[in-house]
Amino acid sequence: MPCKDIEYSGQDSWPEVKKWLDLRKNPDQKVDGIVREILEAVKSEGDQALIKYTQKFDCPGFNQDMLKVSEDNRSVAYTEVKSEDLEIIEESIRNVKNFHRRQVQQSWWTTDKDGTILGQLVRPVDRVGLYVPGGQGGETPLISSMIMNAVPAQVAGVKQIAVISPPRKDGTLNPYILATAQELGINEIYASGSAWAIGALAYGTQTIKPCDVIAGPGNIFVATAKGQLVGEVGIDMIAGPSEIAILADDTADPVWIAADMLSQAEHDPLAASILITWDKNLGSKVKEELRTQAKKLPRGEIALQSLNSWGAIVEVPDRNTGINFVNNMAPEHLELAFEDPWGAIGLIKHAGAIFMGHHTPEPIGDYFAGPNHVLPTVGTARFSSALSVETFCKKSSLIYTDQNYISRHGAKIARLARLEGLEAHARSIESRYK
Repeated sequence: MPCKDIEYSGQDSWPEVKKWLDLRKNPDQKVDGIVREILEAVKSEGDQALIKYTQKFDCPGFNQDMLKVSEDNRSVAYTEVKSEDLEIIEESIRNVKNFHRRQVQQSWWTTDKDGTILGQLVRPVDRVGLYVPGGQGGETPLISSMIMNAVPAQVAGVKQIAVISPPRKDGTLNPYILATAQELGINEIYASGSAWAIGALAYGTQTIKPCDVIAGPGNIFVATAKGQLVGEVGIDMIAGPSEIAILADDTADPVWIAADMLSQAEHDPLAASILITWDKNLGSKVKEELRTQAKKLPRGEIALQSLNSWGAIVEVPDRNTGINFVNNMAPEHLELAFEDPWGAIGLIKHAGAIFMGHHTPEPIGDYFAGPNHVLPTVGTARFSSALSVETFCKKSSLIYTDQNYISRHGAKIARLARLEGLEAHARSIESRYK
């Protein structure tokens, strides 16, 4: 039987649900130690570590010449991609750019009548590294991930963008990755994967220059490496397993709801697909559809694993109780599959992305509409946001004061410094007016 049945009556019901969902967060301590060793090897050995690990796990014949993808290889790959596919990729890039251009923040400053100037300088980081998973043996490349990570960096004004992706068994990258990079205007591309690729972007090697920010999804080894590098380089986010919550009433089509739940379940056995409804009949209809549709999917076995472990039909007495569940869960993706979803927007406090109405399934956001699909997971939408232009920017405060300012406020500043036991701070101020 796919999916867990949950009766949710309100806030008092949440602790048990949370306890269940929190089991998805348990880290694998063995991976932590393995990744630490890999990062140390990359830090000390550089290219040789990348070659060693790539030979062991991806391409037995990998060598130094294969590490950086040549211009010739990029050009050949471009001709191997169907023209109609290139047109779709181009349109997706345009849509994502148009959305992210609205996120650009300007530097600003303000001048008080006494001449004091305060402001903020907004500037892009110098260099960004993008990790792009190759998919199953390099045959299902995550094209959309490259677009979603590269475009906001470009819109932010980042001048140097390096892409790194695990090679196929013959040492090449999938032509769709290379063609998408060319459409984006990115020509610095490397063949390497997993935690050692993340280490190379962070520390640099003889071939790869270190980056200021690293972005891009990956498996548990990639996520663990990014987590261990927090504080040394900028990290987009440490994403957990994917998830979708669907809030639906009796106007929802069970065929569509099941398809949307499966669109997340096929990602990963840890992905969570949860339907919340106050319609007494919808849950059973959706369950039947899940069984039927999963059998027809190439990744149906993964989807069923996910549904059996982390799928749920949550029955609530009314819409507001359902919204309470959603706000407690703070899901990565939220579909509002009921009449007048716009009337509920003011009540939704926590969600990575919100999909409105019956004709806005989650994959529209994954691939094409424009908003970023890199979203906070496992409840972190309570305090974090989607990947954006801001991810690739840094802000510097701007302060200018004159002698009159020191004369008027210096004694107060010195007093605050002494309250904290910082005498040199106080004297730095006093030396300018005593």
